[in-house]
Amino acid sequence: MIDRIFSLLKGDVKAAKSEARQASGLQVAVGALLVEAARRDDVFNTEEQNAIKRLLAERFDLSEADSQDLFHTAEAASGSSGQLFGFTNKVVKELDESDRIHVIEMLWEVAYADGVLDSHEDAMIRRVAGLVYVSDFERGAARRRVLEKLNIKG
Repeated sequence: MIDRIFSLLKGDVKAAKSEARQASGLQVAVGALLVEAARRDDVFNTEEQNAIKRLLAERFDLSEADSQDLFHTAEAASGSSGQLFGFTNKVVKELDESDRIHVIEMLWEVAYADGVLDSHEDAMIRRVAGLVYVSDFERGAARRRVLEKLNIKG
């Protein structure tokens, strides 16, 4: 924040705008969870990557370039962390119940992006739902909404 103000005072508007567009901790946490879900089946394909970028852009109202940057930041954060807790803790602290349920929907959408739900993806979503205090009922309801949205028979 101070860097952004200093940049503005110096007249460096481009640097200040760049600083303002940097992803928040919540955005990175949600993005990293989506990347983790996509990687659970050991296949991280284009469909899953595109789904993550689209979901991040929709959820956080980002431009294509900003969602691309957030995707890469989340990918790096996911790769450098061996645990889900830091990401889920951020989600719990910053989102209310309906927004946490929406994150679970996003995870289902990534898991189904390639048309197939792997048992490792399912287990990861179950685990994340528990860590962010989303009930089994709400997790199942989120899954049904995603299946309907994607027109997949569950």
